[in-house]
Amino acid sequence: MENIYAAMLLHKAGKEITEESVTNVLKAAGITVEAVQVKALVASLSEVNIDEAIKAAPTMMAAVPAAPAGGEAKVAAPADDKKKAEDSKASEEAALEGLGALFG
Repeated sequence: MENIYAAMLLHKAGKEITEESVTNVLKAAGITVEAVQVKALVASLSEVNIDEAIKAAPTMMAAVPAAPAGGEAKVAAPADDKKKAEDSKASEEAALEGLGALFG
């Protein structure tokens, strides 16, 4: 996971994501570098539009239910809300398929 964080940090800084740059970020953070993982990450990211993947992330996070305040139990949703939840789940699955390219 640290490898992905390093790549996202480089992307945010506008730097090129290469094996060398990811390795340098990890070493600077005091993290043991596994060259095979870094190489696989860089190869996977070469085919991914990171900006588009980030835009898809809020869609996935919106589908995560929040815990009710004060420990209140959630009332069963009406049929319309159930339909919306199913549509949201389908959208989330489609977004996850796109992000699957990050991990080969």
